Amino acid sequence: MKSNFSELIKGSTLVLIDFYADWCAPCKMMAPILEEVKSQLGDGIKILKIDTERNQQLSGSLGIRSIPTLILFKNGEIVWRQSGVVPADQLANILKSHVA
Repeated sequence: MKSNFSELIKGSTLVLIDFYADWCAPCKMMAPILEEVKSQLGDGIKILKIDTERNQQLSGSLGIRSIPTLILFKNGEIVWRQSGVVPADQLANILKSHVA
């Protein structure tokens, strides 16, 4: 996963990763929010979901301590991160500020 992961995040397209777990209620609240934001931003962003329990090594290497955690990558670098549920309008505004 690690080598594929670095390939995914190194492009100039924004990549938002939602670190979640199936049992996490707030994580389930993020799914429709992410869909709404994706519909607003279209191809300007890739949104991926990564299960922290299936990808413990990756989650550990990124210091994921609570879920949901959203991390935004641009050119392989973390440009924003936040834990907890983020409202759709707030998330869309944050992401738009990073679109080139």
